[in-house]
Amino acid sequence: MTSRLLLTRRLAQLLLGLFLYGIAIAMMVRAGIGVSPWDVLAQGVSLKTGLLFGLVTNLVGVAVLLFWIPLRQRPGLGTVLNVLLVGPSAQVGLTIIPQQTELWAQVLLFVGGLLLLAVATGLYIGPKLGPGPRDGLMTGLHARTGWPIWAVRTGIEVTVLVIGWFLGGNVGIGTLAFALLVGPLCSITLPFFAIRLPQDAATTAAALESELEGTAEQSAGLEEQDAATFDVRDGILLETDAATRMRDHRASDSNLIGAVQPDREPGARSPRGVRPAQAVAAYWLDDRLTQVARARARRRPRRA
Repeated sequence: MTSRLLLTRRLAQLLLGLFLYGIAIAMMVRAGIGVSPWDVLAQGVSLKTGLLFGLVTNLVGVAVLLFWIPLRQRPGLGTVLNVLLVGPSAQVGLTIIPQQTELWAQVLLFVGGLLLLAVATGLYIGPKLGPGPRDGLMTGLHARTGWPIWAVRTGIEVTVLVIGWFLGGNVGIGTLAFALLVGPLCSITLPFFAIRLPQDAATTAAALESELEGTAEQSAGLEEQDAATFDVRDGILLETDAATRMRDHRASDSNLIGAVQPDREPGARSPRGVRPAQAVAAYWLDDRLTQVARARARRRPRRA
């Protein structure tokens, strides 16, 4: 596949993913049993101001993107298109999808929206053209505070959820279901839709790729040249090929990813100085499981 054709495919997949992402949001809103924390905030602001939900979604995205400036995050093409397109597509969905009042229809519509959102996430992240605005906020705050990714993400989402709830946003069982299920679902769709870039194309188009992709990298309190880097999309840490191979070798001993990952160690670098996110793994739950296992192992007395 030529570089131009590959770029066309990446852009087409990005646009399709962003459009479907907005439709998925609209489906969950019309289900009426609760939405994601950021959509609770958008609902609350929309109710208080009278502005359209889609427009508020755009404005919230712009506001979040402004926080990237002091956090030294550089948006990619996908980041900008995310801010511009998800709101209008969500408004289109709200226009054509009726509000549901029967419980069976509400649950069915919400489940369909959640599944579609997972597919849309894989589609718009797979081309690797830049993270969403909320991802950059999360990684930037992680770098500035030194707090774990999960703690920063939880703090941000609890904050926007509480604000949106006070403003009248819809918090319900769907909000809890979203929080519990979106990560596992996206861990399935992300590798399925990931576009693997040819090594020669990545080398020859390095400058162009850098401009299109932006960055979600930060220096975690280290010197710039020794900074530990990471890549985050919707709260899911992305695993490089090296880590994937290492995990495959360990498969006979454990079904967890929790052992040492070379691309997660401080100072680990690829030849270009950037970790290419080629394969995807949902680390959060795995980290929690392995931390518990290690703590128990340390407390268990050794046999003579």
